[in-house]
Amino acid sequence: MAAAAAAAVGGPQPPQPELPAPGLALDKAATAAHLKAALSRPDNRAGAEELQALLERVLSAERPLAVAADSEEAAAGGGGGGGPGAAEEEALEWCKCLLAGGGGYEEFCAAVRAYDPAALCGLVWTANFVAYRCRTCGISPCMSLCAECFHQGDHTGHDFNMFRSQAGGACDCGDSNVMRESGFCRRHQIKSSSNIPCVPKDLLMMSEFVLPRFIFCLIQYLREGYNEPAADVPSEKDLNKVLQLLEPQISFLEDLTKMGGAMRSVLTQVLTNQQNYKDLTSGLGENTCAKKSHEKYLIALKSSGLTYPEDKLVYGVQEPSAGTSALAVQGFAGATGTLGQLDSSDEEDQDGSQGLGKRKRVKLSSSTKDQSIMDVLKHKSFLEELLFWTIKYEFPQKMVTFLLNMLPDQEYKVAFTKTFVQHYAFIMKTLKKSHESDTMSNRIVHISVQLFSNEELARQVTEECQLLDIMVTVLLYMMESCLIKSELQDEENSLHVVVNCGEALLKNNTYWPLVSDFINILSHQSVAKKFLEDHGLLVTWMNFVSFFQGMNLNKRELNEHVEFESQTYYAAFAAELEACAQPMWGLLSHCKVRETQEYTRNVVRYCLEALQDWFDAINFVDEPAPNQVTFHLPLHRYYAMFLSKAVKCQELDLDSVLPDQEMLMKLMIHPLQIQASLAEIHSNMWVRNGLQIKGQAMTYVQSHFCNSMIDPDIYLLQVCASRLDPDYFISSVFERFKVVDLLTMASQHQNTVLDAEHERSMLEGALTFLVILLSLRLHLGMSDDEILRAEMVAQLCMNDRTHSSLLDLIPENPNPKSGIIPGSYSFESVLSAVADFKAPVFEPGGSMQQGMYTPKAEVWDQEFDPVMVILRTVYRRDVQSAMDRYTAFLKQNGKFPGNPWPPYKKRTPLHPSYKGLMRLLHCKTLHIVLFTLLYKILMDHQNLSEHVLCMVLYLIELGLENSADEESDEEASVCGPERCHDSWFPGSNLVANMRHFINYVRVRVPETAPEVKRDSPASTSSDSLGSLQSSRRPKVLQRENSGTAQVFSLVAERRKKFQEIINRSSNEANQVVRPKTSSKWSAPGSAPQLTTAILEIKESILSLLIKLHHKLSGKQNSYYPPWLDDIEILIQPEIPKYSHGDGITAVERILLKAALQSRMNKRIIEEICRKVTPPVPPRKVTAAEKKTLDKEERRQKARERQQKLLAEFASRQKSFMETAMDVDSPENDIPMEIATAEPQVSEAVYDCVICGQSGPSSEDRPTGLVVLLQASSVLGQCRDNTEPKKLPITEEEQIYPWDTCAAVHDVRLSLLQRYFKDSSCLLAVSIGWEGGVYVQTCGHTLHIDCHKSYMESLRNDQVLQGFSVDKGEFTCPLCRQFANSVLPCYPGSNMENNLWQRPSNKSIHDLIKEVEELQGRPGAFPVSISSETNLSKEMESVMKDIKNTTQKKYRDYSKTPGSPDNDFLFMYSVARTNLELELIHRGGNLCSGGASTAGKRSCLNQLFHVLALHMRLYSIDSEFNPWRKLTQLEEMNSQLGNEEQQPEVPILYHDVTSLLLIQILMMPQPLRKDHFTCIVKVLFALLYTQALAALSVKCNEEDRSAWKHTGALKKNTCDAEKSYKVLLSFVISELSKGKLYHEEGAQECAMVSPTAWSSESMEKYLQDFCLPFLRITSLLQHHLFGEDLPSCQEEEEFSVLSSCLGLLPTFYQTEHPFISASCLDWPVPAFDIIAQWCSEINSFTERHAEQGKALLIQESRWKLPHLLQLPENYNTIFQYYHRKTCSVCTKVPKDPAVCLVCGTFVCLKGLCCKQQSYCECVLHSQNCGAGTGIFLLVNASVIIIIRGHRFCLWGSVYLDAHGEEDRDLRRGKPLYICKERYKVLEQQWISHTFDHINKRWGPHYNGL
Repeated sequence: MAAAAAAAVGGPQPPQPELPAPGLALDKAATAAHLKAALSRPDNRAGAEELQALLERVLSAERPLAVAADSEEAAAGGGGGGGPGAAEEEALEWCKCLLAGGGGYEEFCAAVRAYDPAALCGLVWTANFVAYRCRTCGISPCMSLCAECFHQGDHTGHDFNMFRSQAGGACDCGDSNVMRESGFCRRHQIKSSSNIPCVPKDLLMMSEFVLPRFIFCLIQYLREGYNEPAADVPSEKDLNKVLQLLEPQISFLEDLTKMGGAMRSVLTQVLTNQQNYKDLTSGLGENTCAKKSHEKYLIALKSSGLTYPEDKLVYGVQEPSAGTSALAVQGFAGATGTLGQLDSSDEEDQDGSQGLGKRKRVKLSSSTKDQSIMDVLKHKSFLEELLFWTIKYEFPQKMVTFLLNMLPDQEYKVAFTKTFVQHYAFIMKTLKKSHESDTMSNRIVHISVQLFSNEELARQVTEECQLLDIMVTVLLYMMESCLIKSELQDEENSLHVVVNCGEALLKNNTYWPLVSDFINILSHQSVAKKFLEDHGLLVTWMNFVSFFQGMNLNKRELNEHVEFESQTYYAAFAAELEACAQPMWGLLSHCKVRETQEYTRNVVRYCLEALQDWFDAINFVDEPAPNQVTFHLPLHRYYAMFLSKAVKCQELDLDSVLPDQEMLMKLMIHPLQIQASLAEIHSNMWVRNGLQIKGQAMTYVQSHFCNSMIDPDIYLLQVCASRLDPDYFISSVFERFKVVDLLTMASQHQNTVLDAEHERSMLEGALTFLVILLSLRLHLGMSDDEILRAEMVAQLCMNDRTHSSLLDLIPENPNPKSGIIPGSYSFESVLSAVADFKAPVFEPGGSMQQGMYTPKAEVWDQEFDPVMVILRTVYRRDVQSAMDRYTAFLKQNGKFPGNPWPPYKKRTPLHPSYKGLMRLLHCKTLHIVLFTLLYKILMDHQNLSEHVLCMVLYLIELGLENSADEESDEEASVCGPERCHDSWFPGSNLVANMRHFINYVRVRVPETAPEVKRDSPASTSSDSLGSLQSSRRPKVLQRENSGTAQVFSLVAERRKKFQEIINRSSNEANQVVRPKTSSKWSAPGSAPQLTTAILEIKESILSLLIKLHHKLSGKQNSYYPPWLDDIEILIQPEIPKYSHGDGITAVERILLKAALQSRMNKRIIEEICRKVTPPVPPRKVTAAEKKTLDKEERRQKARERQQKLLAEFASRQKSFMETAMDVDSPENDIPMEIATAEPQVSEAVYDCVICGQSGPSSEDRPTGLVVLLQASSVLGQCRDNTEPKKLPITEEEQIYPWDTCAAVHDVRLSLLQRYFKDSSCLLAVSIGWEGGVYVQTCGHTLHIDCHKSYMESLRNDQVLQGFSVDKGEFTCPLCRQFANSVLPCYPGSNMENNLWQRPSNKSIHDLIKEVEELQGRPGAFPVSISSETNLSKEMESVMKDIKNTTQKKYRDYSKTPGSPDNDFLFMYSVARTNLELELIHRGGNLCSGGASTAGKRSCLNQLFHVLALHMRLYSIDSEFNPWRKLTQLEEMNSQLGNEEQQPEVPILYHDVTSLLLIQILMMPQPLRKDHFTCIVKVLFALLYTQALAALSVKCNEEDRSAWKHTGALKKNTCDAEKSYKVLLSFVISELSKGKLYHEEGAQECAMVSPTAWSSESMEKYLQDFCLPFLRITSLLQHHLFGEDLPSCQEEEEFSVLSSCLGLLPTFYQTEHPFISASCLDWPVPAFDIIAQWCSEINSFTERHAEQGKALLIQESRWKLPHLLQLPENYNTIFQYYHRKTCSVCTKVPKDPAVCLVCGTFVCLKGLCCKQQSYCECVLHSQNCGAGTGIFLLVNASVIIIIRGHRFCLWGSVYLDAHGEEDRDLRRGKPLYICKERYKVLEQQWISHTFDHINKRWGPHYNGL
């Protein structure tokens, strides 16, 4: 084929010779100019022909695709020199040249743009683009704006949000069809077309000639490249290859569209011109290539399913041939063969095995056009064929973008929309076959939403192209491919077919693009009206809906647990919601006014017809099949919702749209079945069906589904109940809930359909359902605002809610145009009326709250509605939660102390149409049930609960509230007890029946029952409970034998009613109908014989209520009618006293209402109360009953015990947590002393938290502290200014880290290492500012051997922990704090400590000598290191842990790797890091004093022992010991000897704090206090000298000379050594001998601060210089010797600390102006030693004066570390960073993140920046924070913490106006910084408590 194609190319014209490029360009330009001139002549035929020939030649250059498609090798070989790519580029160059007509292409573009009437933006974007939607400005709900137009427009105060596009979209700015003009941005505010000049004819002339050929060429490429995929191999690879090759061409077209309106209109002409298309593509003419291409096109058309059998849709009898009516289902529903041909007689090959069963042919109404909708495609223009190929290639993104970019052209828009509709069926077929249906769906919707959101356009297409017909047909057709036989009701003979939810089509939601288009067009009124008027369409649509009726049928598993839990129910619920309910809501939104009554009648009529067909198809008679339930009844719900609308908005008469009684009876069966099944599922009767059945029950009531599912169902039942016979309805309910047998007066009964354990909950379910049915008013008269309020109150009562979760939980009308949109005015106003806002609070544990709404007090008081709560809870625990909150409210407000019952709430009045519903409350059946239940509760029968009683009372109260007022007392008094032989109650009015006494009842009981023994009184003729029949039909009551009463069952009664209604036309109704006892009710063999017994009752409902009051209150005669004392009560019935309370209150309220309603009742209540009530007769208790009672009692007691234990445990745990876990609040802490400090105990005692033993730590069994070691760079982040740096939000702002503490120290060390001896340098500074090891403990101790076995058990534990045991991580066994090592406690006694602390009176010189000796003596460690004890082993291992905690680069600073000096430096720096960090935790100074939080859990003491032990292994040569230099004068000559090697660091360049730590750690431990003080004094002298030297360098020449003189005069006074002026002058004079001060004068002046130094400022400088040292030293003393730190004001910190350290003689403190020099205590004559120190510096500055100066000034005043300061509004961060490119790969990262410590921009998970398998965030966390990283994820607004190998999501520091986070920016509302949260984050960072406070850690495997 390649050869053929090549030959074809070389057709008539010879191939063009390859010219060298420069020449070619000239040639092209010249040719183009020549052609343009030729074409501009009036007679341009010749020019046109020449151009055609040229184009023919250029555009057919070496068909690259044919080659590429056939020979892979060419591509693999790089395509050779002039391969396919070159030819294409050549062609494109020619086109550009020709379009520009000889000019430059760029200039041409600019010229065309000038003529752009930019009224529309039309920017097209693809998935993941960030766009905006403003509901205030939008007309269509799909309106969207690009970021630029949004920010240019004014949307302040609007309801807008930012969103990430799912499918892509286009900017609507400037389109007044979709949005209001007020929202347009500045650029698109309607320019009138007048000021745009007319386009000159010749500018675009060439385009009109060139473009048709170009587009045709593109189409030919597409034709060529398409190969029909083989049956099984998806051909995506080939298609993508073709598309890649075409990329430049399509991009070229796309660029053309961006040139503006002028070019777009040319393109439109070209694309829609039918003549052009005909000429070029007909495939005639001699060009073989064109012919071939046309053939390929035809093949593609053919194979597009126009001959595939599955695409034949059978239309009734329009196609008589039996062959065509084969519905082939290859590849569907698992069928392999073709289903037998279904001809008109519906015969069928029994192919049930395939799970397909028989299919009913779908007869479409004749109004639908014909088969052509599905099968015929005829292309008449380029546009049509381009769209065809776009679909064929499964919507390549580039093509979609090109087609959409053209939309701002109005003419194109219409043409394209029509083309799109024409291809609709084809789109559906391609979508069904596609392997990438998700991507494809998104691309389809990307297009269709732009077309169908425009009402004008949608209307036009509906009228001209039968849009509705096409859509409905296509949907119907799509679903037909996955139908199966319904197994509902009658499995064998059912003719009904339903969709199979397991099919990919439903499971993957493949249908959604089509459904969403349908919903979109139905939102336009003009289109919806057409739909509602078209009967044929309605019939088809109902046909479509019936496919979903009864889908996903559940069958109750009775024996085995189901093997495989299918999750198809997701698909089923989604399908009903999207394909049925949403279109329904769309239609309903247009049926709001009286004028639309006709529409409703149409829908209701066809809906009923479809329902009738459905009942016939499933062979439904009167009983539903047992143990089956489907939650999907869309036809019922359509019917219900249209009825509701009709009554509520259209003033239709309800009866005119209701069917006959028989149909109503059928209609109520399935919804009622669902309600009963809900109760069964909650009673665990479906437990063998697995969890998914619970999932269905929850989804059915869940907020997104409830108003399309449970609400219509309940409404439909309410309608049926209001029109059917109440006795029939009530008995149906109890029968459906399977509790009929329980409703007997007998104490024992047989239930043939329910296990005893389920009876109670099913009875509760039945009563609760009745309460909901009777009290819910959602569709029975509530206004929309009342509904919204009730929903909101119900949700808030369950739990406090955030604003967004409320929006989510309140069922909004799923159709966006319905009016109540989230965030609409009514939502906010109702919310503010019912709820208070609780701003987010911060708990010290670190769990962050969001802003919550909580119900106002008056809402709890008056509006809390338990019924609504029960209806709306997904989880049963939410009902309990609401009750608990209600209880708490009542207690708090003193309204009711005990456990209240759910309050009774008054209802909104019923709409008159539904008055019949209240007859349920006044029917004998219900009264008998209520009476029976009250009696049973009073007699303590089993299986009754408080909930049952509560519901019974609720129903009685509902009846009293809704009683008919016809009853007069006089008439009632006649009816005495004697008239009631044959029936329970005289009438049907509850008020009258309440006082009716029932004497005897005959019951059927098992022979074993206690009642049997009694003799029956002769006069009994009362009915058994079973016959709940009314007295209205005396004929039925004629008895065959007058002696015994007949026993009816509820069922029989119902059957009889049912038959009566069905046979009411014939005479049979007048005959006695003998009830058929249903077989179900005779229990086979197992049951004992039933016998009849007669019970003596002698109670009325009123008397039962009064006795119940006694029973509940536990007192005899507790009820006293309140009106006897206060007659007022009867006049004003609403008494607040009765509105909240428990059962007693409810009973009182009911009796009061009964008395109010009739004088008779009042009298009878008084009578009953007068009789002193005899105690309830004791029942005979049988042995069996006794057993169960005892069991119950024992259980109850056990339960109480358990509760008690749990409570005790909880309180213990709580008190423990308070002492141990509290991280952030020092106030309420009891400091946990590690070692008890009482002097009488000789040795420190430790408790092991694992084995619980306590004892001292010994060498062979050492105890250790649980510690967490972590590397930290917090210290390194200190800067020298207080203002924290800002996060950069523009290109200009950058953060440079040169001024951080870590950087300064690094520079200093490398400077020293340049000039001085390495080993000496490493003693002159501290490291650990970056990557220092911080040690913290929870304060708990354990034996080290116990710890090892604990770790072993953790290792074997397979539970996934959040930490890695292999790395030594664990949680403290007691407080569960995270830890990773154990620090051995040094065995030592406290007595010893006290001895060491006694002050001694030795002189400083003696002490100095002692110190020197002790340092020189290596073995002077109480534990000899030579002997390997357990303790020393542990000390070594913990030292190893400490080293491994940080990275090597933070440990090795020496030039000779592995030198011991390195370890030495590292070890004392660990001590330094911990002291410095503690100082920071205390706020950077010690003014607060006291034992801080750090004090109680400090492990410094133990740490010091470990470090000291290891430091002593490296003894410093006494030669180099700095102690000598500090305390002895050396002979000057010794210095001259070592010139040849590098000198040591001069002592004045040493860091004094480091020296302190070295000196102390070199001493044998425990250290004596006087030695400590001695060391401090010596070092203070050095420090002071450094301060003076630094000061002298800071000031200018004149100052220096002045000071030099003033000081020199006082040199010989007595306290010269303690006067800073003298010392300063001496330092200056000494240093002047060197070159330190010699510099260029100019520089000098610039550097110096102009302010002259006063003595105060000098004193302050000196104190500030020395303070950091004093602070660290005081802390050290506090830890080593346990002395408290005094608290003080900031200004006196220096003096307080120095006296605390013993630097100040005690008598000295009286002098008021404090002078720092008074602390000096020189070990040797001051001037001599100073001279010695200065001389070292002088010898250095001889060579390097500049550096000498820099090294002297040590900046020691670091401010506290801070995170970066963040901007107020999140949008500023987002807009800058989410488009910022990655510095490595220059692409925009998918997940950009910013480090909040240093502001570095990183890619989260970005593969581009990966280095040695570490992703960038992890790498950065190691470099910036030594393993701790704090990153803000820009696209999610969330902060993520990386700690070592773990990470956690910390939460967000940006909250919206309602105090909520918006993770992933899903809601896209504006976010503002929450300062408190940010402070908490910073606090956790500084205090290193991320590990303890955040609970959800996971490993990141270096992939972040």
